[in-house]
Amino acid sequence: MRTIISLVNGVAGDINRRFATPINFELQEGEHLAVIGLNGSGKSTLIQTITGQLFLREGKLSFDFGPDAHRYNSENIRYVTFNDAYGTATADYYYQQRWNSQDSDQGPRVEDILGREKCDDTAWKAHLYDLLGIDKMLDKPIIMLSSGELRKMHIARLLLSAPKVLILESPFIGLDAPSRQLLVELLQRLIDEASVQIILVVTAPQDIPPFITHVYETEAMQCGEKCTVQEYRTRETITARRAAINSRKIELPLLPPEKSSPCTATDIVRLEEVSIRYGRRTIIDRLNWIIKNGEKWSLSGPNGAGKSTLLSIICADNPQSYSQNITLFDHKRGSGESIWDIKRHIGYVSPEMHRSYLKDIPAAGIVASGYYDTIGLFRRLTEEQMEACSGWLDTFGVSALRDRSFVKLSSGEQRMLLLARALVKDPDLLILDEPLHGLDILNKERARAIIEAFAARPGKTIIYVTHYPEELPRCIDKTLILKRND
Repeated sequence: MRTIISLVNGVAGDINRRFATPINFELQEGEHLAVIGLNGSGKSTLIQTITGQLFLREGKLSFDFGPDAHRYNSENIRYVTFNDAYGTATADYYYQQRWNSQDSDQGPRVEDILGREKCDDTAWKAHLYDLLGIDKMLDKPIIMLSSGELRKMHIARLLLSAPKVLILESPFIGLDAPSRQLLVELLQRLIDEASVQIILVVTAPQDIPPFITHVYETEAMQCGEKCTVQEYRTRETITARRAAINSRKIELPLLPPEKSSPCTATDIVRLEEVSIRYGRRTIIDRLNWIIKNGEKWSLSGPNGAGKSTLLSIICADNPQSYSQNITLFDHKRGSGESIWDIKRHIGYVSPEMHRSYLKDIPAAGIVASGYYDTIGLFRRLTEEQMEACSGWLDTFGVSALRDRSFVKLSSGEQRMLLLARALVKDPDLLILDEPLHGLDILNKERARAIIEAFAARPGKTIIYVTHYPEELPRCIDKTLILKRND
């Protein structure tokens, strides 16, 4: 049997990205692999090593693509990571850019990006577009896509080029349930009809689809031996650790001095006949929604239904929010308050926020920036604030990261820090847009337990968005469902 990718006793030259033990890895013809591990265990580093992106100090990396050996390795192996940078963020990206209609009109559209990929099989292209719903997105600017739509676009771009090995990191996060199932079916068709071999990088056993044949598990920057998926299912070491998280009592940091009493407002959010339009596209049409003090809401709907857009209106990140009939904390929007007056009551985490955080600053500074609602930290903290930041780092189990650069952490580690950032000022309204994106199964359990403990404090109101109903905290008891306006 031909070995497509082989790495024998590989040791990376970069000491900061080197595994604790030499890496031995192989992909044989006909195999489809899952690389699974906890946040920070080395999954991404492993993929970068076996694809030749990291220089090897020791070991041998080789490829055998048979008749396609004449093509560049970058043509035979296509790799994309679906972390919360979404593959499109740059140093020029700013947090509110997605909601600025002028910027969106000037940016590239889906049709422009996909048009750069060569595809001679028009039938395959049409079927691919139909499966992923691409036709409905073709005229949309890239920065106007929802997180799920953006993932679909990147997957389509990769598949159009007919690679021999397709590597997808965290491909299912951000996709609604029908889209996740369609993606599995699409990958199965690729395997059956296009002789493509798949490597999926995932954090949870339930994200391993039926077509996977073998598993590599990473732990503490070490690569385990390859085993069959059946062998892995018999041990599932990741799942076995959940009990330790579930049995742990969550202790939240003490309230800051300025939060001596809970919020007394009656209407935390009141939206009346709110409509959001971009050109000829109506995203939200005459929506009415009232959220009372202390209520716990889930906001749901398919990809592209406008969930993140609606939240951008509440948080005053969308320029159209100032032309709408909106009341927050019993104060009507436009009555003289600034954006900072609004934000000081709100804790928020979202894919857009994660996407904009390309800051090479220590992890502790990321958490502390939540006091001032800034992308980065530009003020000196009080002793009480510093103590609270340390408390939240401890609560989320990331104290060891406090002095490490945010951009050098894994996507899951970054998300835990952004959750701590959202909670550090003890907000009256906590808005969580896909908060568990990129988290492994243990960190999901920890984060959900923390959210539930926070929700039990007096006067706390929550809006929670997820495509995974099983991830909802138990305190959520009200639901608003949005529909697409196609």
